Amino acid sequence: MDLAAHYNQLFTESSKAILDNNYVIDTKIDAKNDNRFGITLLIRPPESIKNKIQSFLNELKKENSTQYYYPNSDMHITVLSIISCYDGFRLNQINPEAYIAIIQENLSAIQDLEINFKGITTSNSTIMIQGFPTNDSLNLFRDLLRKAFQNSSLEQSIDSRYTLFTAHISVCRFKKAINNTEKLISLLEKYRKTDFGKFEVKEIELVYNDWYQKKEKTQIINPFIV
Repeated sequence: MDLAAHYNQLFTESSKAILDNNYVIDTKIDAKNDNRFGITLLIRPPESIKNKIQSFLNELKKENSTQYYYPNSDMHITVLSIISCYDGFRLNQINPEAYIAIIQENLSAIQDLEINFKGITTSNSTIMIQGFPTNDSLNLFRDLLRKAFQNSSLEQSIDSRYTLFTAHISVCRFKKAINNTEKLISLLEKYRKTDFGKFEVKEIELVYNDWYQKKEKTQIINPFIV
């Protein structure tokens, strides 16, 4: 699929929904009793890119300080949500080594992967940085893992929410009413083509995580060098 076209369509549809006040507020972000956990394979961008993103977020905060903004420590690109977060899941319910083995067996599919972060888009609940891989190896890797896990007896829920093919970074979630939807969309339009930088993927992490990938609730299971 054409990623640029996908991001553009997402922005067009979601900005209209936001302007019509049909956006979704996440009521669980600050919940103390949120027990949704899972395991995720992810990529972390370098600090240089995160810092550029924070400059953008600082602009958003001037008008909408009450929303949930991701700190640098929590920013990531999801490769695959292997076990999507659900209430009560704990790491001791699975054998992590079995998951590590499958990932390691297919890791060579990642070849000379760079991701270029240019522009922003939004859903009706989340603002995202647009990521563009420079080759097809990320989605090839995803497809190999999908088949490998489907052919195993391991617990997994890959693609249970949606089929992942993008390389975006979620940076803001709506947790309160938006102060001024027109001002927000106008500001987002300003950053639609901003260059946030490019980096070569050298490491992938398998983590045990909560719904928001908060650092204090995330445990690295295994890092993989690519």
